[in-house]
Amino acid sequence: MWLRTSCTLSFSVLSPTPFILMLRPRSGAQQWVARESYTMQPSVPVVEFTDGYGNLCQRLIAPPGQFSICTSADVATSDAIDVAPGAPFDEVQNLPDSVLTYLLPSRYCESERFFVMVNDIVKNIAPGYDQVACITDWIQRSVCLNPASKHDYMSATEVNQRREGVCRDFAHLGIALCRALCIPARMVVGYLYGLEPMDLHAWFEAYVGGRWYTFDATQGSPRGGRVAVAYGHDAANVAIFSQFGPALSPTVMQVAVEILDAPPD
Repeated sequence: MWLRTSCTLSFSVLSPTPFILMLRPRSGAQQWVARESYTMQPSVPVVEFTDGYGNLCQRLIAPPGQFSICTSADVATSDAIDVAPGAPFDEVQNLPDSVLTYLLPSRYCESERFFVMVNDIVKNIAPGYDQVACITDWIQRSVCLNPASKHDYMSATEVNQRREGVCRDFAHLGIALCRALCIPARMVVGYLYGLEPMDLHAWFEAYVGGRWYTFDATQGSPRGGRVAVAYGHDAANVAIFSQFGPALSPTVMQVAVEILDAPPD
C-alpha cells in the first residue's frame, strides 16, 4: 500500500535554540520512500547526520520567534505485518553483532528487574516468537491504554506498577520483558494508518527466527500500514525533536496519514 505521511510542528522560540530533529523515514527492507518534502519557516541552515541506530537526524539552530517544521513523505509499505508463530529463539552466541546491543537494559527498559515476572507470564510457552506474542497479549490484557495519560516518560517498572500508559509505555514494558528472556527487542517510532486518535505512534520489534518482527500491544490484532521513522533502545533514542536550553513544547503539532490510490508520479 502507498501512504502519505505528514507532520507539522510549530514553536515559539525566545532565544536561538539548538535542535536535533528525527523526522525523515528511510528506505529499507520494510518500506520504500518515493517522495519527501521537508520545509522550515523561516529557512535555516541544516546539517544532517546518521546516528548510531541508522536514523536520519537534522541539526539546526531555531531563531527567536515563530518557527515551524513541515514534513511529508509518500511511502510504500505492507498492508499487513509478518507473523511467524513457532519461529525459534535465537541463541545469544548466534546473534548478529549488530543485534547484541538490544539485549541490554536501558534507561526506560530495566530488563534486569523482570526475570521472575516474565518467566511466570510465558510459563509453558515455546521459546521465541510465541513468547513475544504471549507477552504482547499479557500487556494488552493487563495495562490500560490511555492516550490522554498525563504521566511523564515512564520506565517499564513504572508502567508495570501503574498499569496505565500511552503507546510508548506499552513498548517499554514489552521490550523489557523480552530482554529479560534474552530476546533482543528495540523501540520503533513512526506512523500507523488508521490510528485513533491520530498521532505519531510507538511499537516494538523483537528478533526471533533470524529476523525482526513487529509487535504492538495497543492494537487488537496485527496491523500493517506502518511507516517507521526511528529505531532505538527506548524512547531516549527516538525523540522526533530534542531541543537544548530553556524547555520548549510545540504550540502546534499536526500528524496525518492517508492512503494513496496510486503510486506517486
